[in-house]
Amino acid sequence: MTIQASHEIDSNREQLESLNFMNHSIGNIEGDTNIKSDIGVILPTYCEAANIGQLIKEIKDLKQKASILVIDDSSPDGTTNIVRSLQKKHRNILLLVRPRKAGLGTAITDGFRVFLSLKHPPKCIVTMDADYSHNPKDIVRLVSTLDKCDLVIGSRYCFQGKTVDWSIMRRIISKVANLVASLLIRAKISDYTSGMRCYSTNLVTSILEDLHSQTYEIQIETIRQAHLRNFRIREIPITFTSRKKGKSKLAINEIKQFISYILLRSKVSRNFGVN
Repeated sequence: MTIQASHEIDSNREQLESLNFMNHSIGNIEGDTNIKSDIGVILPTYCEAANIGQLIKEIKDLKQKASILVIDDSSPDGTTNIVRSLQKKHRNILLLVRPRKAGLGTAITDGFRVFLSLKHPPKCIVTMDADYSHNPKDIVRLVSTLDKCDLVIGSRYCFQGKTVDWSIMRRIISKVANLVASLLIRAKISDYTSGMRCYSTNLVTSILEDLHSQTYEIQIETIRQAHLRNFRIREIPITFTSRKKGKSKLAINEIKQFISYILLRSKVSRNFGVN
């Protein structure tokens, strides 16, 4: 055996051990972890009983080779009961129940870890909201665009992208956040905060250990890490619609954390010349 081959075996063993550790540390994954799929879809939920069943059905109706991972923060409204009921009929649904609300950022990184820890990881990972703000039909468009890049963002602000039923205040907050992120990261895109995305598994593997966001700032942090590593990023237009059922999860605390992340990155950029 050559020295190079020996190093490759050691590297693969370390990666496997790392993934097994991650799988153990995020809790019990309910469902068939031996599933094979091309697409992994992450659906973070908290009190989405009014939406989750129909949303999963519409994703399945896309006729894609996809596995669906619901990450629920112990919803008291029966969200997990609906998912477990669907698991009895469909083997491509996974469920991770976390003990309490832990933020969108940790839900997405936990979702990344789950898919990477599977025996057969998907080729790409889609993230989206579980409240019908995002159209599940856009999954097909995102995945097809990934052939040309490593990260596809469903953009509300590129040509033909739009938002529906947003208040003036929400528009202002979103525009300001994107402006500041654009000045800090300079990735030449228009929507840094959209949650409708498709990541190549290669990109996720590369950036995962450098993701530390707790809440909505995960959207900016993933783009920053991808841009720093020279991964290719593209946008396609989507229509973002305010939820029709259930209550918004965007709490004041999460807005504060999001702003704190922006201010911190701005300070680091000024002090150390970070792009």
